[in-house]
Amino acid sequence: MLRRIAITVLLVCGALPAWAQPPAPASTASPPPLLLANVYRAGLPLADYWVSEKYDGVRGYWDGHQLRTRGGERVNAPAWFTQGWPAMPMDGELWAGRGRFAQAQSTVRQQRPDDVAWRHLQFMVFDLPAQGGPFDERLPALQAAVAGIGQPWVQAVPQQRIATDARLQALLHRTVRDGGEGLMLHRGASLYQAGRSDDLIKLKTHEDTEARVVGYVPGKGRHRGRMGALLVEMPGGQRFRLGAGFTDADRAHPPPLGSWVTYRFRGTHEGGLPRFASFLRVREDMHAAAP
Repeated sequence: MLRRIAITVLLVCGALPAWAQPPAPASTASPPPLLLANVYRAGLPLADYWVSEKYDGVRGYWDGHQLRTRGGERVNAPAWFTQGWPAMPMDGELWAGRGRFAQAQSTVRQQRPDDVAWRHLQFMVFDLPAQGGPFDERLPALQAAVAGIGQPWVQAVPQQRIATDARLQALLHRTVRDGGEGLMLHRGASLYQAGRSDDLIKLKTHEDTEARVVGYVPGKGRHRGRMGALLVEMPGGQRFRLGAGFTDADRAHPPPLGSWVTYRFRGTHEGGLPRFASFLRVREDMHAAAP
């Protein structure tokens, strides 16, 4: 409703800025059935989990025939990148290195693959969705499958056991200090099941998550004529205004309706809405949908 009102007023005035342009048609790609992570909380039985670095890249799902994003869109990788990959699903991250998320996302989004850019990407494999059995058994099968591919840009994610919360926090801070994003915890006894659960846990020094853009709030004052805030919807259906963290360029050309954005926050209010939410980036690898 906010966006309709804004566009109606702008049409009457004879102006339609870039931020209020109608969105492109939503993608019809079908997202793959991915295992998704919950957020770490104190008291989890750490002895049950494998621990690895959380790679800040683009989720990649090899379905046995082609590489797809988290949203289901086809990744136009060069033929040499996936040559010889097994006819079994592999779940992983297309990663350009620590602190290079933008480079990874830009490379993966290209309709015509750039060989030079793809030479800087690695496919960090962390699971075999169709292997069957608990992760304790899938892990050696994964390592054997990656070894059989024999390509330096395909790597099995290193996993280790951490006995105490103190050691886990120490590893987290070392990883972040060295430029990493955080840690992932994977329950050894878990089967690969699509959806969010404690079978997979993410641990970071700050909280962040995604929400879908469903509208725009026009700017005021110095932001007049541009986007003032995004109206976003959380996966559970709650909506709030996301107005912090944007550059002037973001406000002039904000994320399109239906797209997903990542935002940081510091805890939640009693009703579940985030406190001190701040825009971080657009998630180009997530399936856009019409609001």
